[in-house]
Amino acid sequence: MVNDLKEVILIKEGEIFLKGLNKTNFEARLIKNIKKSLQNLGNFKIVKAQSTLTIFPEEGFCFDIAIKKIAKIFGIAAFCKAFAIKKDFDEIKNKVILLFKEDLNGCKTFKVVSKRSDKNFVFSSPQICEKLGEYILEKFDNLTVELKKPDVTVNVEIRDYFAFIYCKKQEGAKGMPVASAGGAMLLLSGGIDSPVAGWMMAKRGLKIHAIHFISPPYTGQRALDKVKELALILSDWVGSLPFHIVNVTKLQEELKKNCPENLFTILLRRAMMKISQEVAKDQNKKGFASINALITGESLNQVASQTTGALNCTDCVCDFVVLRPLIGMDKEQIIAIADKINTFKTSILPYEDCCTVFTPKHPKTNPKLEEIKKAEEKVDLDFLIKDCLQNVEFILIKKN
Repeated sequence: MVNDLKEVILIKEGEIFLKGLNKTNFEARLIKNIKKSLQNLGNFKIVKAQSTLTIFPEEGFCFDIAIKKIAKIFGIAAFCKAFAIKKDFDEIKNKVILLFKEDLNGCKTFKVVSKRSDKNFVFSSPQICEKLGEYILEKFDNLTVELKKPDVTVNVEIRDYFAFIYCKKQEGAKGMPVASAGGAMLLLSGGIDSPVAGWMMAKRGLKIHAIHFISPPYTGQRALDKVKELALILSDWVGSLPFHIVNVTKLQEELKKNCPENLFTILLRRAMMKISQEVAKDQNKKGFASINALITGESLNQVASQTTGALNCTDCVCDFVVLRPLIGMDKEQIIAIADKINTFKTSILPYEDCCTVFTPKHPKTNPKLEEIKKAEEKVDLDFLIKDCLQNVEFILIKKN
């Protein structure tokens, strides 16, 4: 039993609730992700019951920082600060008035919402709402009841050992817990689209790994630093981010020198997909990852390399499935998400990456696979790709 008032964090699960017999596996992953995210903030305990996780912090726990981190953990539908108190109705009434006095004084309308998982409690959920509502009206002359859109909602949950009370509930990041759906390699450029694509697929439960291509001296350190910053921002949402850097200067120069200019972009894109797969497979073999997909930021018809013809020429070199979460979105929609996840301002910094090097003036918008393969015969592509794979740089990017 709770003898004293204790501040806790209530976490409401999202889609996990629908997972049937597999629900416990997803819950375990979510709990693991929460523990990892909050591990440096002090000691705490997580209790699971009825699709709700309760964080009981110990003295010295950084509550405010924890709330900010929880807001970026996928798999959470909603969360809030709450107070755990004794399961006694008089105690509930008194604590609601004491703790939410400021909220209730500063509004005109309210309602009470009650959930009772402990069916032995003296009152049913409707009775709790009715009796607590009457008590609040006695104490506050400024209030009236409004059930549809109240200024303040007083929530009461009666559970096995505690009663929880709270007013302000925040929307969570939703989606599925990161790493509950395996892993994928994100082709991360310095543009607006690919960070958004990575974020969207992490929200569906993928553990994100990233690969970035550099082309010195055509691209510089500032361009690379920009992409590292994007990866760091993403790590706030996706957790620690394995980051691979591949030098493709020689590959690009050979394609530029020997192949038709109007096919350059799609030829480079195919090579990048092959390289990304090989890096992923190498990580899998070493036991560092479980990657079975690639992620790109392509949006249909946004540029010449993103037509159905071009995408078909790209996909046919891939053993992995290629995930394109932005494929049906326009730029305005993509920018809105980039703003939300805080990558937009970094993405528009004016440092070019290798995708803008040697860009043809008139790229072919509907290439045929036969002509692409014929163009690739003009270079020793296998040798060039192996050369790129010789000195892949690896960094683990994560927030402190």
